Amino acid sequence: MVDVCLLGCGGMMPLPERRLTALLYRYGGKMILIDCGEGTQVGVKLAGWGFKAIAAILFTHYHADHIAGLPGLLLTLANSGKTEPLFLFGPRGLEDVVRGLTVIAPDLPFDLCMCELPESPGTQRIGDVIFQSMPAEHRMSCLAYSLVIERAGIFKAQTAQALGIPTAFWNRLQKGETVRYDGKCFEPGMVLGEPRRGIKVTYCTDTRPTSQLVQLSRESDLFVCEGIYGEDEKRAGAIEKKHMIFSEAAELARESRSRELWLTHYSPALKDPLDYIQTAKAIFPNAYTGFDGMTKSFHFD
Repeated sequence: MVDVCLLGCGGMMPLPERRLTALLYRYGGKMILIDCGEGTQVGVKLAGWGFKAIAAILFTHYHADHIAGLPGLLLTLANSGKTEPLFLFGPRGLEDVVRGLTVIAPDLPFDLCMCELPESPGTQRIGDVIFQSMPAEHRMSCLAYSLVIERAGIFKAQTAQALGIPTAFWNRLQKGETVRYDGKCFEPGMVLGEPRRGIKVTYCTDTRPTSQLVQLSRESDLFVCEGIYGEDEKRAGAIEKKHMIFSEAAELARESRSRELWLTHYSPALKDPLDYIQTAKAIFPNAYTGFDGMTKSFHFD
Protein backbone atom coordinates (compact mmCIF):
# COMPACT_ATOMS: atom_id res chain seq x y z
CA MET A 1 0.00 0.00 0.00
CA VAL A 2 1.20 3.50 -0.89
CA ASP A 3 -0.07 6.57 0.98
CA VAL A 4 0.04 10.01 -0.66
CA CYS A 5 -0.64 13.36 1.01
CA LEU A 6 -0.72 16.65 -0.89
CA LEU A 7 0.70 18.89 1.82
CA GLY A 8 0.01 22.11 -0.05
CA CYS A 9 -1.30 23.15 -3.45
CA GLY A 10 -0.33 26.80 -3.83
CA GLY A 11 2.18 28.38 -6.15
CA MET A 12 4.30 31.55 -5.94
CA MET A 13 3.43 32.48 -2.35
CA PRO A 14 1.54 30.94 0.56
CA LEU A 15 -1.94 32.23 1.33
CA PRO A 16 -3.82 32.09 4.64
CA GLU A 17 -5.92 29.20 3.30
CA ARG A 18 -3.38 27.61 0.93
CA ARG A 19 0.12 26.32 1.65
CA LEU A 20 2.83 25.98 -0.99
CA THR A 21 3.06 22.87 -3.13
CA ALA A 22 4.65 19.80 -1.57
CA LEU A 23 3.76 16.13 -1.55
CA LEU A 24 4.51 13.40 0.98
CA TYR A 25 4.75 9.78 -0.18
CA ARG A 26 4.83 6.82 2.22
CA TYR A 27 5.61 3.16 1.61
CA GLY A 28 6.99 0.41 3.83
CA GLY A 29 7.53 2.69 6.81
CA LYS A 30 9.67 5.19 4.86
CA MET A 31 8.63 8.54 3.41
CA ILE A 32 9.73 10.62 0.44
CA LEU A 33 8.97 14.33 0.19
CA ILE A 34 8.66 16.05 -3.18
CA ASP A 35 9.39 19.79 -3.01
CA CYS A 36 9.61 21.84 0.15
CA GLY A 37 8.16 25.34 -0.01
CA GLU A 38 8.26 27.55 3.07
CA GLY A 39 6.23 26.15 5.92
CA THR A 40 6.22 22.59 4.59
CA GLN A 41 6.89 21.23 8.07
CA VAL A 42 3.47 22.58 9.13
CA GLY A 43 1.81 20.43 6.48
CA VAL A 44 3.81 17.38 7.58
CA LYS A 45 2.77 18.00 11.17
CA LEU A 46 -0.90 18.27 10.21
CA ALA A 47 -0.69 15.06 8.18
CA GLY A 48 0.24 13.26 11.40
CA TRP A 49 2.72 10.89 9.76
CA GLY A 50 5.71 12.06 11.79
CA PHE A 51 9.05 13.41 10.56
CA LYS A 52 11.73 10.90 11.45
CA ALA A 53 10.83 8.46 8.66
CA ILE A 54 11.46 11.01 5.88
CA ALA A 55 14.29 9.32 4.00
CA ALA A 56 14.62 11.56 0.94
CA ILE A 57 13.52 14.82 -0.65
CA LEU A 58 13.11 15.21 -4.41
CA PHE A 59 13.24 18.78 -5.70
CA THR A 60 11.66 19.69 -9.01
CA HIS A 61 13.60 22.97 -9.22
CA TYR A 62 14.93 25.82 -7.09
CA HIS A 63 12.37 28.59 -7.23
CA ALA A 64 11.67 29.69 -3.67
CA ASP A 65 8.13 28.32 -3.51
CA HIS A 66 9.58 24.81 -3.98
CA ILE A 67 12.64 24.85 -1.70
CA ALA A 68 12.62 27.77 0.77
CA GLY A 69 11.13 25.56 3.49
CA LEU A 70 14.18 23.29 3.60
CA PRO A 71 16.06 24.91 6.53
CA GLY A 72 13.01 24.81 8.78
CA LEU A 73 12.25 21.22 7.84
CA LEU A 74 15.83 20.14 8.50
CA LEU A 75 15.70 21.65 11.98
CA THR A 76 12.38 19.95 12.64
CA LEU A 77 13.86 16.62 11.51
CA ALA A 78 16.77 17.18 13.88
CA ASN A 79 14.39 17.84 16.76
CA SER A 80 12.46 14.66 15.88
CA GLY A 81 15.51 12.54 16.70
CA LYS A 82 16.54 11.69 13.14
CA THR A 83 20.13 10.47 12.84
CA GLU A 84 20.00 8.45 9.60
CA PRO A 85 21.25 10.20 6.44
CA LEU A 86 18.78 12.30 4.47
CA PHE A 87 19.05 11.93 0.70
CA LEU A 88 18.44 15.00 -1.47
CA PHE A 89 17.87 14.78 -5.23
CA GLY A 90 17.36 17.55 -7.75
CA PRO A 91 18.57 19.11 -11.00
CA ARG A 92 21.96 20.74 -11.38
CA GLY A 93 22.78 23.39 -8.78
CA LEU A 94 21.51 21.32 -5.85
CA GLU A 95 24.70 21.47 -3.80
CA ASP A 96 25.08 25.26 -4.16
CA VAL A 97 21.44 25.89 -3.18
CA VAL A 98 21.51 23.54 -0.19
CA ARG A 99 24.83 24.93 0.98
CA GLY A 100 23.36 28.42 1.01
CA LEU A 101 20.13 27.46 2.76
CA THR A 102 21.81 25.40 5.46
CA VAL A 103 23.83 28.35 6.70
CA ILE A 104 20.85 28.90 9.03
CA ALA A 105 20.52 25.18 9.84
CA PRO A 106 24.04 24.16 10.92
CA ASP A 107 25.22 21.18 13.00
CA LEU A 108 22.53 18.72 11.95
CA PRO A 109 22.69 15.28 13.65
CA PHE A 110 22.36 13.53 10.28
CA ASP A 111 24.27 13.66 7.02
CA LEU A 112 22.88 15.28 3.88
CA CYS A 113 23.64 13.03 0.89
CA MET A 114 23.13 15.05 -2.29
CA CYS A 115 22.72 13.77 -5.82
CA GLU A 116 22.37 16.12 -8.79
CA LEU A 117 20.31 14.47 -11.50
CA PRO A 118 21.02 14.87 -15.23
CA GLU A 119 18.80 16.82 -17.60
CA SER A 120 17.89 13.58 -19.32
CA PRO A 121 15.65 10.68 -18.32
CA GLY A 122 17.10 8.73 -15.40
CA THR A 123 16.25 6.12 -12.79
CA GLN A 124 17.24 5.93 -9.12
CA ARG A 125 16.20 3.77 -6.17
CA ILE A 126 15.35 4.64 -2.57
CA GLY A 127 14.82 1.35 -0.77
CA ASP A 128 11.92 -0.42 -2.49
CA VAL A 129 10.88 2.72 -4.37
CA ILE A 130 12.14 3.18 -7.91
CA PHE A 131 11.88 6.77 -9.09
CA GLN A 132 12.27 8.08 -12.58
CA SER A 133 13.14 11.68 -13.39
CA MET A 134 12.36 13.49 -16.61
CA PRO A 135 13.30 17.05 -17.69
CA ALA A 136 10.41 19.51 -17.76
CA GLU A 137 10.03 22.72 -19.77
CA HIS A 138 10.31 25.65 -17.35
CA ARG A 139 12.28 28.90 -17.10
CA MET A 140 15.06 27.09 -15.23
CA SER A 141 16.24 23.49 -14.93
CA CYS A 142 13.25 21.49 -13.72
CA LEU A 143 12.40 17.79 -13.30
CA ALA A 144 9.23 15.75 -13.05
CA TYR A 145 9.17 12.46 -11.13
CA SER A 146 7.45 9.09 -11.17
CA LEU A 147 7.66 6.83 -8.10
CA VAL A 148 7.07 3.15 -8.77
CA ILE A 149 6.60 0.12 -6.54
CA GLU A 150 7.21 -3.00 -8.59
CA ARG A 151 5.30 -6.23 -7.95
CA ALA A 152 6.74 -9.64 -8.73
CA GLY A 153 4.80 -12.37 -10.45
CA ILE A 154 2.85 -15.05 -8.58
CA PHE A 155 5.01 -17.73 -6.96
CA LYS A 156 4.52 -21.12 -8.63
CA ALA A 157 4.57 -23.56 -5.74
CA GLN A 158 4.01 -26.62 -7.91
CA THR A 159 6.94 -25.66 -10.12
CA ALA A 160 9.16 -25.19 -7.06
CA GLN A 161 8.16 -28.60 -5.75
CA ALA A 162 8.83 -30.24 -9.11
CA LEU A 163 12.30 -28.68 -9.14
CA GLY A 164 12.95 -30.08 -5.70
CA ILE A 165 13.45 -26.71 -4.01
CA PRO A 166 12.94 -26.97 -0.20
CA THR A 167 10.19 -24.70 1.16
CA ALA A 168 12.79 -22.96 3.36
CA PHE A 169 14.11 -21.24 0.22
CA TRP A 170 10.77 -20.19 -1.28
CA ASN A 171 10.59 -16.85 0.51
CA ARG A 172 14.06 -15.88 -0.69
CA LEU A 173 13.14 -16.69 -4.27
CA GLN A 174 9.93 -14.63 -3.93
CA LYS A 175 12.07 -11.69 -2.85
CA GLY A 176 14.21 -11.97 -5.98
CA GLU A 177 17.21 -13.78 -4.50
CA THR A 178 19.15 -16.51 -6.27
CA VAL A 179 19.40 -19.72 -4.24
CA ARG A 180 22.10 -22.40 -4.44
CA TYR A 181 21.22 -25.81 -3.03
CA ASP A 182 22.53 -29.33 -3.48
CA GLY A 183 24.91 -28.22 -6.21
CA LYS A 184 22.17 -26.47 -8.18
CA CYS A 185 21.40 -22.79 -8.81
CA PHE A 186 17.79 -21.64 -8.72
CA GLU A 187 16.81 -18.24 -10.17
CA PRO A 188 13.60 -16.38 -9.20
CA GLY A 189 12.45 -16.45 -12.83
CA MET A 190 12.25 -20.24 -12.64
CA VAL A 191 9.40 -20.12 -10.10
CA LEU A 192 7.77 -16.71 -10.61
CA GLY A 193 5.12 -15.78 -13.14
CA GLU A 194 5.10 -12.60 -15.22
CA PRO A 195 5.52 -9.37 -13.18
CA ARG A 196 2.19 -7.91 -12.06
CA ARG A 197 1.08 -4.30 -12.15
CA GLY A 198 2.66 -2.29 -9.34
CA ILE A 199 1.76 1.17 -8.03
CA LYS A 200 2.86 4.34 -9.83
CA VAL A 201 2.58 7.97 -8.71
CA THR A 202 3.74 10.81 -10.98
CA TYR A 203 4.38 14.40 -9.88
CA CYS A 204 4.75 17.21 -12.38
CA THR A 205 4.73 20.95 -11.83
CA ASP A 206 6.12 24.20 -13.30
CA THR A 207 6.28 23.11 -16.91
CA ARG A 208 4.61 23.22 -20.27
CA PRO A 209 3.08 19.96 -21.57
CA THR A 210 5.59 17.75 -23.41
CA SER A 211 5.60 14.31 -25.00
CA GLN A 212 8.22 13.26 -22.43
CA LEU A 213 5.76 13.96 -19.62
CA VAL A 214 3.22 11.70 -21.30
CA GLN A 215 5.85 8.99 -21.37
CA LEU A 216 6.82 9.54 -17.73
CA SER A 217 3.25 9.44 -16.44
CA ARG A 218 2.14 6.52 -18.61
CA GLU A 219 -0.50 4.44 -16.74
CA SER A 220 0.01 6.19 -13.41
CA ASP A 221 -2.35 5.26 -10.60
CA LEU A 222 -2.11 8.92 -9.57
CA PHE A 223 -0.94 11.84 -11.67
CA VAL A 224 -0.36 15.01 -9.64
CA CYS A 225 -0.02 17.87 -12.11
CA GLU A 226 0.00 21.62 -11.92
CA GLY A 227 -2.86 23.77 -13.11
CA ILE A 228 -1.81 27.34 -12.47
CA TYR A 229 -5.03 28.72 -14.00
CA GLY A 230 -8.45 27.17 -14.52
CA GLU A 231 -9.57 29.33 -17.43
CA ASP A 232 -8.65 28.42 -21.01
CA GLU A 233 -8.53 32.17 -21.70
CA LYS A 234 -5.33 32.33 -19.61
CA ARG A 235 -3.43 29.83 -21.73
CA ALA A 236 -1.26 32.58 -23.24
CA GLY A 237 -0.16 33.71 -19.78
CA ALA A 238 0.66 30.13 -18.83
CA ILE A 239 2.71 29.70 -21.98
CA GLU A 240 4.66 32.88 -21.24
CA LYS A 241 5.41 31.74 -17.67
CA LYS A 242 6.10 28.12 -18.69
CA HIS A 243 3.18 26.68 -16.73
CA MET A 244 0.03 24.66 -17.47
CA ILE A 245 -3.69 25.29 -17.18
CA PHE A 246 -6.36 22.80 -16.09
CA SER A 247 -7.29 21.62 -19.57
CA GLU A 248 -3.65 20.97 -20.53
CA ALA A 249 -3.07 18.89 -17.39
CA ALA A 250 -6.23 16.91 -18.18
CA GLU A 251 -5.02 16.28 -21.72
CA LEU A 252 -1.74 14.89 -20.33
CA ALA A 253 -3.66 12.61 -17.97
CA ARG A 254 -5.83 11.36 -20.84
CA GLU A 255 -2.92 10.80 -23.23
CA SER A 256 -0.90 8.96 -20.58
CA ARG A 257 -3.87 6.75 -19.64
CA SER A 258 -3.47 7.66 -15.99
CA ARG A 259 -6.16 6.52 -13.60
CA GLU A 260 -6.59 9.67 -11.51
CA LEU A 261 -5.54 13.33 -11.76
CA TRP A 262 -4.99 15.78 -8.88
CA LEU A 263 -4.53 19.40 -9.92
CA THR A 264 -2.19 21.55 -7.85
CA HIS A 265 0.16 24.58 -7.81
CA TYR A 266 -2.59 27.16 -8.25
CA SER A 267 -1.90 30.82 -8.91
CA PRO A 268 -2.78 33.13 -6.00
CA ALA A 269 -5.19 34.75 -8.48
CA LEU A 270 -7.14 31.47 -8.71
CA LYS A 271 -9.51 31.95 -5.79
CA ASP A 272 -11.59 28.76 -6.03
CA PRO A 273 -10.26 25.96 -8.27
CA LEU A 274 -13.61 24.15 -8.03
CA ASP A 275 -15.12 26.85 -10.22
CA TYR A 276 -13.17 25.42 -13.17
CA ILE A 277 -12.97 21.67 -12.45
CA GLN A 278 -15.49 20.89 -15.20
CA THR A 279 -12.97 22.25 -17.70
CA ALA A 280 -10.69 19.38 -16.72
CA LYS A 281 -13.41 16.75 -16.23
CA ALA A 282 -14.73 17.34 -19.75
CA ILE A 283 -11.38 16.03 -20.98
CA PHE A 284 -10.47 13.60 -18.19
CA PRO A 285 -13.45 12.64 -16.00
CA ASN A 286 -11.39 11.36 -13.07
CA ALA A 287 -9.83 14.78 -12.41
CA TYR A 288 -9.96 16.45 -9.00
CA THR A 289 -8.87 19.79 -7.58
CA GLY A 290 -6.18 19.19 -5.01
CA PHE A 291 -6.41 20.79 -1.60
CA ASP A 292 -4.08 21.08 1.39
CA GLY A 293 -3.99 17.76 3.25
CA MET A 294 -5.65 15.76 0.44
CA THR A 295 -4.76 12.13 1.21
CA LYS A 296 -5.36 8.75 -0.41
CA SER A 297 -4.04 5.19 -0.12
CA PHE A 298 -3.30 3.13 -3.22
CA HIS A 299 -3.37 -0.68 -3.19
CA PHE A 300 -2.08 -3.31 -5.59
CA ASP A 301 -4.68 -4.56 -8.04
